[in-house]
Amino acid sequence: MAKYFDVHPDNPQRRTMSGVADSIRAGALVAYPTDSCFALGCQLGNQDGINRIRSIRQLTDRHHFTLMCQDFAQLGQFVHIDNRVFRTIKAATPGSYTFILPATKEVPRKLMQPKKKTVGVRIPDHVVTQALLAELGEPLVSSTLLLPDEPEPLTQGWEIKERLDFVVDAVIDSGDCGTEPTTVVDFSGDEAEIVRRGAGDPARFE
Repeated sequence: MAKYFDVHPDNPQRRTMSGVADSIRAGALVAYPTDSCFALGCQLGNQDGINRIRSIRQLTDRHHFTLMCQDFAQLGQFVHIDNRVFRTIKAATPGSYTFILPATKEVPRKLMQPKKKTVGVRIPDHVVTQALLAELGEPLVSSTLLLPDEPEPLTQGWEIKERLDFVVDAVIDSGDCGTEPTTVVDFSGDEAEIVRRGAGDPARFE
């Protein structure tokens, strides 16, 4: 049965967030809010957690997982960013964008897109997510909480607790969360490619 954490949207309780971070280090899979919509997340290297995300969402090995990073310095440890895109990405973070970039050796091979060796990264503009990442001290391996055959992600913490009670270990609820996933921009080729138009304004990449 999943633990349920009701946290303040503007001043998340540090003791609670620290406890969630400890659970993640111990192997927990959590559902948590972001600046676009709810996501599923686990620790980098938690293969069981990653497999559970794949199972819940019925994902193939072609799916790009996202590393949810606290800041640009942390993001830079896990992807290669050349000067061509550095300023563009820097100007768009934090925000509702996911960037696909070549992965560094810090990223487990199973998280990379098999052929291109890329991974998704993002820096959220969300108080609760930032508080969790600060306590964790490392990225969260994440994927949008969009269930198979459903048109939109789940938006209410209580509903997530009800529906995923025995497949996730914790649910963090800080109130209403959006339904629109991030805008995804692929910077792994010669030109930026907008893979998905979402919550972030894609105009700056066109």
